[in-house]
Amino acid sequence: MLGKINLLSKQTAELIAAGEVVERPSSVIKELVENSIDAGATAITVEIKNGGIVYIRVTDNGSGIAKDDVKRAFLRHATSKIAREEDLNNIGTLGFRGEALAAICAVSKVELLTKYESESIGTRYIIEGGQEVLLEDAGYPKGTTIVVRDLFYNTPARMKFLKKDVAEANAVASVIDRLALSHPEIAFKFIRDGNLVLSTSGDGMFLSAIYSVLGREFASGLIPVDYEMYGIKVSGYVCKPINCRPNRKMQYFFINSRFVKTGTGSAALEQAYKNSVMSGKFPSCVLNIVLPFDAVDVNVHPAKIEVRFADEKRVFDSVYYGVKSALEAGDSRPVLELKQNKTFKTEPEPVLQKTTNYEFNPEKKEIIINKTIKPVESPKTQPEFSRINRLSDFAQKPSPQKIAEVLDILNETAKQVEKAEESSSPEQPGRQAIEEKPETKPDDQEILCIGEAFGTYIIVQMGKKLVFLDKHAAHERIIYEELKSNTQIGQQQLLTPISVTLSKEEYSALLENNQLLSSAGFEIEDFGNGTVLVRGIPAVLSEENISGVIGEIAGGLIDSPVVRVSKLEWIFESIACRAAVKAGDKLSLSEMQAIAKKVLSNNDILYCPHGRAVAFEITESQLKKQFGR
Repeated sequence: MLGKINLLSKQTAELIAAGEVVERPSSVIKELVENSIDAGATAITVEIKNGGIVYIRVTDNGSGIAKDDVKRAFLRHATSKIAREEDLNNIGTLGFRGEALAAICAVSKVELLTKYESESIGTRYIIEGGQEVLLEDAGYPKGTTIVVRDLFYNTPARMKFLKKDVAEANAVASVIDRLALSHPEIAFKFIRDGNLVLSTSGDGMFLSAIYSVLGREFASGLIPVDYEMYGIKVSGYVCKPINCRPNRKMQYFFINSRFVKTGTGSAALEQAYKNSVMSGKFPSCVLNIVLPFDAVDVNVHPAKIEVRFADEKRVFDSVYYGVKSALEAGDSRPVLELKQNKTFKTEPEPVLQKTTNYEFNPEKKEIIINKTIKPVESPKTQPEFSRINRLSDFAQKPSPQKIAEVLDILNETAKQVEKAEESSSPEQPGRQAIEEKPETKPDDQEILCIGEAFGTYIIVQMGKKLVFLDKHAAHERIIYEELKSNTQIGQQQLLTPISVTLSKEEYSALLENNQLLSSAGFEIEDFGNGTVLVRGIPAVLSEENISGVIGEIAGGLIDSPVVRVSKLEWIFESIACRAAVKAGDKLSLSEMQAIAKKVLSNNDILYCPHGRAVAFEITESQLKKQFGR
């Protein structure tokens, strides 16, 4: 039996409602900034102190709030974004529930400064714990500033669940990062304890926002995505397979510019990277999915982070094919990164003008520069001329201790002048013509295998670059592609059938997929009681360790969630891995040449079926730089 039924007071009800919307300072920031975005702001500044617990300020240049609407804006269920029930099926704004300001002011001290775009004077409003304190006219430019102080000052029980200031501030930063990524057309500034930690340009370029928020290293390894299917547009950037990460924390999905957590989008993204990324690695992305408002329900969670799609499959397909096509067009063979040897000069030496002259008086220990030494600038590059700068510095501040150094500099300069004169000397009319003749480039498709390293890596010269191939990964991918492209897989019959005993789950899974295994080149017969007979195997496989192959496939059909998407391709992966040459296997030069030609003649072969890079390359110019040539 229930006790006596009580009707909660307005204040208690508001505190309970506030708990659904305001969990921590980052929740406040999210609601306030979303309101600024909905108000049409092009510049938003967020400032916090002590993780946002003590002080939050959000300033925007949006449309502002009319004076007559200021009080109403802080009431529950008061919103300018929907008016009737039908509007819930066509929500295009970030905020719409009409609970944010009411929830925030119920658990903090709030000060509002605003000016509506059509009014001549602004408004100042102070409300603490849901109780109005002050309403007055105030001078203020168009837009809105909201200051939130002492969050949860009247609910100490909530306060004790907050984390340390650093953790709360990091949560705020994460929210602002997402909002800045989803709205590159808005200039965001984030001030943390007096320090500006984020500033975006607001130029509308997705890549600019990514660069500002996630950094140069992340932004430099991205591939653009721009795809449309079923009226669903997918745009943004995904990482190169070589740059995949050990977790999913760098997957940013936005639905109509609203940050969301979507299992559908994540599954489609990862499936598009299948056979291009190693196990345990996950692709990164910043993707905005634009679809009709009535095709997505954003009203399923108080924080509006989770959404529900009217047609999950169409969203999955749009993301999958969008990312897949981007990878096929934008990925390339990885380049070996060599360390720059700083003891060598990698910048080109300047060519000096012939009119340069100088004098050195050994008795007075003076250098007289009669004319400034000027480099002849290349039309494409302007390298730093440190020797010339050092000479100029010395001429302005002569020092006896530097005489020897300057003599060396002058000798270097004289050699450069002599070299420049020789190169243009009329006594050698043919020399300049020979040097200026463009070098004939060898055919980029000329593939020459020159050996093998460590019994594992095939070394190939290909035009002006060296390519190092992992022979197992390369051969594995070749077999995998051949299996996928053949409509009829070659099969070899075994003279003596091989019996394989499996667990009951593996046994059932194998028999349930017997037709699939037949398509892959296997002939398997039920022998009863957890045992199968293997009478035929794909032609590319040897008879060695057939039990291991069957056990691996059976186990994968049970455990691997990826198998459910394309079981046949997964079986091809297992076959290719088992059939490919292994590290340490002896190959003739002609066999290595055949592998190299098959891989390097096909720009689509970049990774093995498990996602490891098949080859790395290094150019001749990179090697020259490494040796200081």
